[in-house]
Amino acid sequence: MASLHITDLEAAINWWRDKHPSLDGVQACPEVLALAQVYGDMVYRREQEVPESRLDGAAHAAWLAWYASTPDAPCIAICSTAQGDAVCKGCGRTEVEVQHWPSLSPAQKRQVWRRITAEGTAWRFNRYAERARG
Repeated sequence: MASLHITDLEAAINWWRDKHPSLDGVQACPEVLALAQVYGDMVYRREQEVPESRLDGAAHAAWLAWYASTPDAPCIAICSTAQGDAVCKGCGRTEVEVQHWPSLSPAQKRQVWRRITAEGTAWRFNRYAERARG
């Protein structure tokens, strides 16, 4: 099972905070509370990643709802793996990742997204960034 990165939990918490802001400025919505429990545990343990299996039902459901609001595939319709490249110049995924993308779990897809974003070498991050926005 794949692991979730702390930055994904932060993004999910912030998404839920925007979606359901606190009415009194103190009490957070149930989704934020569920994710914050996992996040706080990770901070306490000084962990950058947590196995998906450590999320209870509420935290996992909240994370998946956030995930559903994000772009699924990094593809920008310039696939150089079709021309024999081991890594796509357009999106930064490996040929294996491109081929197996539909069968990857959301956590596995987020791991790929984190890697290609950190590398920042794919065309989606520079010369064809406008395609990635659209």
